[in-house]
Amino acid sequence: MAEDSVGTDGRADAGGVPAPPCGGEPEASDSLRTFGAVVQALREHAGLSREEFAGLVRFSKHTVASIEQGRRMPDPSFVERAEGALGNTGALRKAAKHLSRQPGLASWFRQWARLEAVAIALYTYECRLIPGLLQTEAYARTLFVEQLPPLDDEQVEAQWVARAERQRLLSERPNTAFSFILEEQLFLRRTGGVEVTRGLIDHVLEVAERRNIEVQVMPLVRERHAGLDGPMQLLETPENQWFAYNEGQRGGLFITDPKEVSVLQRRYARMRSQALTLENSLSLLQRMRGDL
Repeated sequence: MAEDSVGTDGRADAGGVPAPPCGGEPEASDSLRTFGAVVQALREHAGLSREEFAGLVRFSKHTVASIEQGRRMPDPSFVERAEGALGNTGALRKAAKHLSRQPGLASWFRQWARLEAVAIALYTYECRLIPGLLQTEAYARTLFVEQLPPLDDEQVEAQWVARAERQRLLSERPNTAFSFILEEQLFLRRTGGVEVTRGLIDHVLEVAERRNIEVQVMPLVRERHAGLDGPMQLLETPENQWFAYNEGQRGGLFITDPKEVSVLQRRYARMRSQALTLENSLSLLQRMRGDL
């Protein structure tokens, strides 16, 4: 299962940060709940409503709520701004050092997810399944139910909660440039059935209407293709640093080497020219929906 799901065997490449071992399913995180409770207590002690506090730390009220409820890993900028807004006691900085990963996120995805939350650009090429950020609940639950080793109902629910939380990136970061290149076959496969696929296409078409989100389809017939080595993700930080992330069956590679990242950037740029244009991509999806 890709992205925010299972663990890994700890593999890494020459230009990557080794992925820490993880024994399968994600563990619960009492540290996140404790950190969130401390934030809420300090905020209330300061006499600030959640909305007022959100304005001070420059995060949405929904994000603040997710952090206070222990459902979201705070990024470093949140911790620093919260400290300033709540008296600079140092309590949050110290507590943040002991945070474990977000429930539902595999350990090897944690470092990438924290950067993803503040990225100013996020590019995704996928040839195996619809990326997590674009999945509907019905599509995602199909993937979770079919996962091996099998998950119980509670684990499936935890997976979906984590994925739905992560999808807030699309609505909460309107200044982030999102680009998706998706293989046509991902829709032709009809994962979950016709109704699930129809709902998925409707959702992708709706998301693609936002001015900061671009969706391109790589056609089924393409004589030249720069992405045949597999899926990739690229992001740019507010400091204009670029990182990459690749996934396999049981592990992920977080790539920091600028030379390696540059290779993937060039491949992604080439794929953008090889995929259908934005307009033609959306037209194809609309036709595919009509053919279901």
